[in-house]
Parts: sequence; C-alpha cells; structure tokens
Amino acid sequence: MKSYQKDLALLLAESRALFLDEGLTLKDGRPTPYFVNFGLFRTGRLIAELGRIMADFLMDTKTVDDFDVLVGPSYKGSSLAVACAEALWQRHQIEKGFDYDRKEAKAHGEASRVSNLFVTGALFNEARVLIIDDVATTMSTKFEILGQMTAEAVKRGHSYYPAGVAMYLDREQTTAVYDADGHPIPGAKGQDAVKNFRLKTGLEVQTVLGIHETIDFLFTNKIPVLQKGEMQILDENAVHKLKTYLDLYGV
Repeated sequence: MKSYQKDLALLLAESRALFLDEGLTLKDGRPTPYFVNFGLFRTGRLIAELGRIMADFLMDTKTVDDFDVLVGPSYKGSSLAVACAEALWQRHQIEKGFDYDRKEAKAHGEASRVSNLFVTGALFNEARVLIIDDVATTMSTKFEILGQMTAEAVKRGHSYYPAGVAMYLDREQTTAVYDADGHPIPGAKGQDAVKNFRLKTGLEVQTVLGIHETIDFLFTNKIPVLQKGEMQILDENAVHKLKTYLDLYGV
C-alpha cells in the first residue's frame, strides 16, 4: 500500500466514518454489516487530510495532468473538490478550478439571464473535468453529474470534456437485483457498477482504496474501528463476517 492509502484507512477508522453495526441498509435497500459516511470528516484537520490524500493520489497516478476543473457531486463531493484543489495548490503549487452542483438551478443575480446549475463558475468552454467523489457503490451519482454537466454545456453553448472519475473508496460490490415488487433479492448479484460505468461512458474510474485492502490493513495493524457504538480492534469473527458479505455481493 502507498502511504496515502494507509493514511486513508487510518482516517476512516479514526473519524468513525467507517463503522460496523447490526441492521444497516444501503441506499438500494440491501443489508450491509458496515457503512462508510464521509460526512463525518467534519473538522478542518480531517477534511484537509482528505484533500491531501487525493492530491497525492492524483500526483502519483499523473492524473493531475489530465484535467482543468474538479467537480464534486453535491453534497459530500462538494467539500472534497474544494479540499483537493486547495491541497494541490498548497502542496504542489498546481492551480485547478473546482465546482459543484446545486440541487436547484440559480436564476437570480449573475444567473438572471441564464440559470446556473453549478456554483462557482469554474467550468469554462472546452474544460477538461475530473469528477471527484467519496464512495463507489452503484455509480448513480456519477451518471447524474455527467448528465448535469451535459445539460449545462448545451445551455451555455459550451463543450465540457469529462476526464474520468476519482474516488476515495470502492465498496467493490455489485448492484442490487430487484423482484417484481421492487424489493432487493437477498444474495442476488447484479452488475459490477464500476465496470458498467466504464463501458457506458468510456471513462476511466480510479479509486484511492478498496474495501478489501482497508479491512486487511486495519485488521493486521490492530487499528480500532467503531463497532456497535464502541471503538474496538477488528477480530477474526468481524473480519470473517465482512469477507462473507463481500463474497456474497462483491465483484
């Protein structure tokens, strides 16, 4: 593991953004023994560390040469785009724009004549755009932001060129399969969400860390993780439960 990958795993545990509990469900309705909430990176130090980790990742993979503007899907992606752009400047003296979407287009002030779905105005004609987000599960948010960028470009007579997607953590699991009543079928594997996104968009998807690596690192190094409301070192039973779940729903 690279040093920034280890740092991310440690931050996920320290911030309690990664936690294990009973009765958890994903947005798609499936049960899960663990959850990751990047909204819990809620102090200046923690968000600065996240920005630094992504900046180091983009430098290491040379992705930093491929884009002009970072776009973070609201809500969590917003702060991630800001933190990464700031870290690129502070640590590497590389200046990149950042932007994020509104839930409703602005139609007043500077947007009186042409409504604006994006906040900062960093997007410019023929900008190369890297989408930055927290977790890969279904990739639905990434499809949505691509659609919003296309609509904004058409409205303004611009062309935006997606340069790919960079994410912090990949849950490494397939999408849900639903029955006729719209309920997720237990144990059924759908598509590999990231692979499906690549095939449909032609865009590269990069992640700083996968959940398997995260679990193995925290277990091997005896790092406490929030489990049922208490910080505890992962034992073999907890790891077995996680790995069984990942075998059931994983890619």
